[in-house]
Amino acid sequence: MHARTLVALLACVIVTMNANGQSSPTAWKPAPGPLTTRWAKDVRPDKALPEYPRPQMVRKSWKNLNGLWNYAIAPRSATEWTQSSGEILVPFPIESSLSGVGKRVSPEERLWYKRFFDVPKAWAKKRVLLHFGAVDWECTVWVNGSEVGRHKGGYDSFSFDITDALKPSGLNILTVAVWDPSDAGLQPRGKQVNKPEVIWYTPTTGIWQTVWLEPVETAHIRSIHIVPDIDQGVARIRADVSMPDGAELTVSRPGAGGAAVSGPAKDEILLSIPDAKLWSPEDPHLYDITLTLTLGGKEADRVASYVGMRKISLGKDDHGRTRLCLNNKPYFMVGPLDQGFWPDGLYTAPTDAALKSDIEVTKKLGFNMARKHVKVEPDRWYYWCDKLGLIVWQDMPSGDRYIGGKDPDIVRTAESAAQFETELTRMIHNLRSHPSIVMWVPFNEGWGQFDTARIAELAKRLDPTRLVNSASGWTDRGVGDVFDWHVYPGPESPKPEPNRAAVLGEYGGLGLPLAGHTWQAKDNWGYRTFTDVPSLTEAYLKLQAKVLDLIANPGLSAAIYTQTTDVEIEVNGLMTYDREVIKLDPKVVGPANRKLHTRR
Repeated sequence: MHARTLVALLACVIVTMNANGQSSPTAWKPAPGPLTTRWAKDVRPDKALPEYPRPQMVRKSWKNLNGLWNYAIAPRSATEWTQSSGEILVPFPIESSLSGVGKRVSPEERLWYKRFFDVPKAWAKKRVLLHFGAVDWECTVWVNGSEVGRHKGGYDSFSFDITDALKPSGLNILTVAVWDPSDAGLQPRGKQVNKPEVIWYTPTTGIWQTVWLEPVETAHIRSIHIVPDIDQGVARIRADVSMPDGAELTVSRPGAGGAAVSGPAKDEILLSIPDAKLWSPEDPHLYDITLTLTLGGKEADRVASYVGMRKISLGKDDHGRTRLCLNNKPYFMVGPLDQGFWPDGLYTAPTDAALKSDIEVTKKLGFNMARKHVKVEPDRWYYWCDKLGLIVWQDMPSGDRYIGGKDPDIVRTAESAAQFETELTRMIHNLRSHPSIVMWVPFNEGWGQFDTARIAELAKRLDPTRLVNSASGWTDRGVGDVFDWHVYPGPESPKPEPNRAAVLGEYGGLGLPLAGHTWQAKDNWGYRTFTDVPSLTEAYLKLQAKVLDLIANPGLSAAIYTQTTDVEIEVNGLMTYDREVIKLDPKVVGPANRKLHTRR
């Protein structure tokens, strides 16, 4: 970094920083926006998603870097920070109201972030890791002017060891530069487009999940992989360790009478859980575990985690039809298509309580699952699904050129295909220990679909313990574990096959715009539009009665209703976009939904 650039930076940001290197919260307020949620009032610069962001691998010592950062929007060609445009509240994307900015960044521009931070004195002899929950899409990171790493991918967490770039004492400067072309590029992006309309929504640019620091020893646990094996009564646990040779890993269950098992850190550890209470939406039991890494007889690292003992598989019902099975028994799955957008935070929920609330309402409405649609959530969303008991089908965010229909698989560029496979691999790697997730969905409706059989096989190879829905809707290639139709309003069902269950990946889309709770005052959109709650309720109950018939004949195994909430001008939600109104009375529709997955 040039000296004059550093001087300019200090001049523009030091006046807003307190002694701890955090921006002053006094001047911040949300940017004007068309709609907000009740949780927005709880968002403050000193309270921006303060919870530990990674519940399946918890360390006690950490430092949250969320809060006010300085930002600048510059031409994409810019190679260094020049002048601040103001302050932004991280981790809310710059387009969102809660960022305090509410500006769009074009594909010809680059978004820059800067902030000061200090390192606790107690960490003096530790390695310091800088973690990003997610940054959309391509970023470069500097600490005190030294580049510490680069990353491409809008949905996966990543970390850099920044120890060697830190100052011996005092404040450090963290700089992040981000470029995101949205749908002008070929990278995975889900429903983000530069010109939102109908089912396509406002793009997310930049940091949109928590940023934090953690101290570790040179020998430490980098990630963990937990596989429940209910048939053998064990949890299979493997840790990725920075220095595995000579290190030992101990896995224990707190409160289980000292039950623990140890072995070489490079090997799989089998933790016995005899007569386990099996995880299900009806009883989402979790077992707390602790992983301790030792090297040379000394403790090097310790993380807390949990395991849910459950099994997902295909099986046969009493009539010999292929069914989805949970814990070795046929289990019908019914739930909403969940987009994961927020009117005030876009990709980022205002608070952890907001994330939890969506899952609670889904359960209250009588559902037992959700399909996370072409988006990956922060880790805490899956934690609440694990904790509260909600099955998840996880989509891979789509990219490249959307085609759909009956067209043959598209031909991607080599770069586009490689990036898709890289991000698919990371998604599965990052999320594969969550018991709530039971199915991976690489493609949706032919959007960027290519090499379907090979990609389905890749997903199965990366995680053989879960099912793979090779292509949800329209462009079926006869592979994977399910045959998935989309029918609006539906419902209809394909016939089960000898090796594939029949599922209805999307149906419904019954729209109801409610004045005062819409993204815009008029010209909102739904697959089918109603004018009042009674008529909407009647139509919904008729759909679910037909779904019940399809379970018996031809043998439907799952049904996903469109959708959890309204999103921007799309008003097909069970809730309004601001989550203020549940359009369908849970006391009326809850029993109808529960009847589907409790039918025997």
